[in-house]
Amino acid sequence: MKTDLAKTLSIRGQHGLFHYIAQSRTGAIAEAFEDKKRYNFAANAGITTLADISIYTEEGEVKLQEVFGKLHEVLGEEDAPTGKAPEAALKALFAKALPNYDESRFYVSHMKKVAEWYNVLKNHASLDFVTDEEREAEAAAKEA
Repeated sequence: MKTDLAKTLSIRGQHGLFHYIAQSRTGAIAEAFEDKKRYNFAANAGITTLADISIYTEEGEVKLQEVFGKLHEVLGEEDAPTGKAPEAALKALFAKALPNYDESRFYVSHMKKVAEWYNVLKNHASLDFVTDEEREAEAAAKEA
């Protein structure tokens, strides 16, 4: 099953990633990828979809979906280095996967988050992503 990054959430102050389930009166209901528990998050909880995140490069920005694809090309079936890995290992990984990343705006702390998210998706979801065209076709089918 394909992963929809528009429904994959990162929530400020929470570890891991969440799958959007539904809207609630006060915010959103989401399910954690790792333990499958459901949570109700307030609208002001700092909810961000992974589809909205991009990485700065020298030429502009690269969507996170494309970055995950490049990481998969470099890593194959291995996991990405964890946040406890040396900074040099993370920098080396991103230098291979995204050689033109902007070192002045894409920090090691960002690399740790992206590597963590990559591992969560690889181990608990799929690295095969829903495209914008597929999302539009699904929305059109629901309207019809």
